[in-house]
Amino acid sequence: QVQLVESGGGLVQAGGSLRLSCAASGSIFRINIMGWYRQAPGQQRELVATIISGSNTNYADSVKGRFTISRDNAKNTVYLQMNSLKPEDTAAYYCYFNVRRSEYGPDYNYWGQGTQVTVSS
Repeated sequence: QVQLVESGGGLVQAGGSLRLSCAASGSIFRINIMGWYRQAPGQQRELVATIISGSNTNYADSVKGRFTISRDNAKNTVYLQMNSLKPEDTAAYYCYFNVRRSEYGPDYNYWGQGTQVTVSS
């Protein structure tokens, strides 16, 4: 199995910054995709950012230029640096890993437990 542990959420004023981290442990041969999603109350979970390799990143239009996703393969960890935060960024943030657990095995999707980010105006 694979476990994901998130950290770094909290309460911040508009214009402030937060950094989220998510570390994976367990049976991992290769992590294909790392990413972050978020879900606000009453809304569907939405993509924030994904990273496949160091330079292959994808961002939601709403966070482009403000958020930066990065990964540390040696630590099986993904980060989300969030700057210029807005009240509309308030949501539970979930990390997502697509993992191959053995060399010739299938890929599996895993989710973190979620961390709350609240941006006050």
